[in-house]
Amino acid sequence: MIALILCVALFCSAAVSGENDGSEWKMRHGGQKYEETGTDGRVQTPLYAGILAEFRANEMAILSDNQEILAKAAERAAEEAAHPEQGVYTFLQGPKSWTEGRAWSGEWSNQYVRGNYFGNFGCGLCCMANIYCTLTEYTCSPWDMYEYARQVSGYAPSRKIGAIGHGAVDGGDTMRKRGGYKDMKVTLRKSGFDCTLNIKPESYEQFQQEIAASQMAVVLVSSRDDDTYWKKTGGHYVSISLYDASSDQVFLGDPADPDGNRSWIPLRYVYDALKTVSQYQYLLVQDYAEEQNQWMHDGITDAWGGM
Repeated sequence: MIALILCVALFCSAAVSGENDGSEWKMRHGGQKYEETGTDGRVQTPLYAGILAEFRANEMAILSDNQEILAKAAERAAEEAAHPEQGVYTFLQGPKSWTEGRAWSGEWSNQYVRGNYFGNFGCGLCCMANIYCTLTEYTCSPWDMYEYARQVSGYAPSRKIGAIGHGAVDGGDTMRKRGGYKDMKVTLRKSGFDCTLNIKPESYEQFQQEIAASQMAVVLVSSRDDDTYWKKTGGHYVSISLYDASSDQVFLGDPADPDGNRSWIPLRYVYDALKTVSQYQYLLVQDYAEEQNQWMHDGITDAWGGM
C-alpha cells in the first residue's frame, strides 16, 4: 500500500513537471497551492498541491495503523536471517523416533514394503522430501516421495534392496547395476529440480565450491571411508544445506539420527566420509523451476511429529 501511494505521488509529480518543462516551482504560504513561474518571471498557472501533503498524511496513518504488524514482520525477518535453518525440512525415517514422539518423525516409518519396513531403507526418500519441502512452496511426506518415485522412475524396492539408488548393502554392485542415484535424479527432475550426479573430487576445495554453489545436496556417506562422525555406517544418505563459509559448516538432515538431526557439522566430515566404492557419492540441487514440476504435490496426510 505504501509503495502504491509513493508511486502515485511520483507519477503526479512527473506528469506536472512534464507539462511545464524548464520551469521551477514556488510554494505559496499556507501550503495549499503552488505557482508555476515561467522564464519571464510571470506566474502562469496556480496548481493545487495539497495532494502531496495528503499522500504523506495517509502514508503515516497506514504506518501507524499497521505498526504492530510491521514490527512483527521485521522481527520474523530478523529471526529468519539469524536462523535460516528454521525453514529447512529434516524428516526422520525410523519407528523408534515415531514411538518416542520425536519432531520430524512420522507414521511412514512403519509402512511395510515387500518384507521391509520403510524405517530400514527410507533415508534417501527422506532426503528427497527434505529438498521438495524446503525449496518449493509445496509439501510432501517421505512416503509420498516413495510413491511418486515408484511412478516416474525405475525405482523398484525389493526385500534385499529397498533404498532408492542405494548400493551399500553389497558394496556398490547393485548401485552400478541399477544406475545408482539415477532413480533419485529422475524423480527430483520431474519434481522441478535441476540436479547433477557427482563423484568425490580429488580436492576438498573443489567440493567446498560445489556445495557452496548449490541449494541443497544429498550425500552418501560410509564409516568405512571415514568414521570421524558417522559410526558403523555401511552406507547412508543424508541431506546438507546452508553452507557457511565463515565456519566451513553445513546444516545436516540425518534421517537415521534423531539426536544428530538438525545439527551444524564441518563440511570436511562429509567429504572424508563420502562412500567411494559407489558409482556416485552425491547429488547437487542447483535450481528449481515451477514450470518443470510435474508433481505439484502439496500436503502431508501422514501423521507426523511436525516441525
